[in-house]
Amino acid sequence: MSAAQATDSKRTLSYAAAAALALEQVMSADERVVALGEDVGRGGVFGQYAGLLARFGEHRIIDTPISESTIVGAAVGMALTGLRPVVEMRVVDFALCAIDEIVNQAAKNRFMFGGQGRVPAVIRMPIGTWTGSAAQHSQSLEAWFAHVPGLVVVAPSTAADNHALLKASIACGDPVAYLEHKELWGVGGEVDTGATGAGELGRARCTRAGKDLTIVSWSRTALESLAAAEVLASEGIEAEVIDLRTLWPWDRDQVLASAARTGRVLVAHEAVQAAGFGGEIAATVAEETGARVARLGAPRIPVGYSQALESEAIVRSVQIADRARRLLAT
Repeated sequence: MSAAQATDSKRTLSYAAAAALALEQVMSADERVVALGEDVGRGGVFGQYAGLLARFGEHRIIDTPISESTIVGAAVGMALTGLRPVVEMRVVDFALCAIDEIVNQAAKNRFMFGGQGRVPAVIRMPIGTWTGSAAQHSQSLEAWFAHVPGLVVVAPSTAADNHALLKASIACGDPVAYLEHKELWGVGGEVDTGATGAGELGRARCTRAGKDLTIVSWSRTALESLAAAEVLASEGIEAEVIDLRTLWPWDRDQVLASAARTGRVLVAHEAVQAAGFGGEIAATVAEETGARVARLGAPRIPVGYSQALESEAIVRSVQIADRARRLLAT
């Protein structure tokens, strides 16, 4: 690729538009890729399918009834017959109505039938708080899916990653729990629409180098961690920030190397801290290195509807910076 071509391939896109473009590019290149779910024909609730119905028609952009178990069940069948379905669950909270199809059918099929069938389906289940939407629309359930053998788990935090990782997930031969954040759809960023290899599954990204401690995070909290690192830097504390990008497989090598270098690791996430995926990372760091570890997640409470209650359940940069200072003091 020439320098001019490289420049032409870089565009500023929103998180939602980056995903829509990725899906358009993949569908143009591979007729096996279809999308199905509620509201995909009108562009999706967040605009993540904008323009795709006009481009590919209703046989590939498929509006479905309001039945999550039916949607995922149909996708499993599609995948087993050679298609590569992209499944829209609207929000992760609604995917609980399809948990049998995701956990017992999609995830286990390859293992239970000796590899005769595979389920290359991408199940889009947006996680995280959705402002003013209360407890049934604001959950972060990534640890559930990371716990299930057979599922790949992806959690992009930027428009560039949402473009690259969605492509990589569709190319993956196994079912992917694809966890976009409900409040990142409008956040923009530079996207290299022609990049290859940027979406490697299982590869974290160091978004800020530092020597005093390591902050490991994903999804929106990875951005909050960067903001916390800026505050800490003004105090003379250099925090290294690692955005995992994929939770399973997760980039053990990069995290452990950073932990060995800084000697302290803080894992921060928006999900409830109790039994959160941060515990897996913290335990691995403790077992494999001599680093001191700490976790920061949401309290074990439902996300409230009122602004005051809702704010109590969200991990922000202020809490991350405070927990980092306390970790450094030990």
